[in-house]
Amino acid sequence: MQAVLKKQIKEMNDDELKEALRRDYVRRLARYRMTDVFYAKKYGMDFVSFEKDNIVVKRGRAFEVESDAQEWELAIDGIVTVEKKLKELSGGNQRHR
Repeated sequence: MQAVLKKQIKEMNDDELKEALRRDYVRRLARYRMTDVFYAKKYGMDFVSFEKDNIVVKRGRAFEVESDAQEWELAIDGIVTVEKKLKELSGGNQRHR
């Protein structure tokens, strides 16, 4: 499998590689945003408010709430990272939302 992928990548020009990478970033961004929206609806607030209001402690450090907080934080970090990568990939002149 690895040999096949290496061969395919070697045969791609720069524009094709950039497009493949861009599509992967857009897919990741969509997944991270869906996670953000899911938890925002579940808790009735955005992540900043969730953290500021210390919801994990207020809910007795329940496993589900702590797990949600970790997954939500990863999604927020992912959004920031992927948006930065998309901006770098496009030459810094576009914002993908």
